[in-house]
Amino acid sequence: MPHKVIVDCSTGETTEVELTAAEIADQEAAQKAAEAERKAQEVIAAAKATAKTALLDKLGITAEEATLLLS
Repeated sequence: MPHKVIVDCSTGETTEVELTAAEIADQEAAQKAAEAERKAQEVIAAAKATAKTALLDKLGITAEEATLLLS
């Protein structure tokens, strides 16, 4: 069973407590949401890269040439 650590700052005492079923469910939901967000960001980044490549091809220039133009 997963645990959490509780620290009492006034005494410096630490206590390890098992997570409740609700805390475990919340943690799993947060992990799934973070994974979904990461995957969505990867899709967005891939779409931007594809669009950039298509534009450069359409213009007939390389990425290095585009960088030089923007410098």
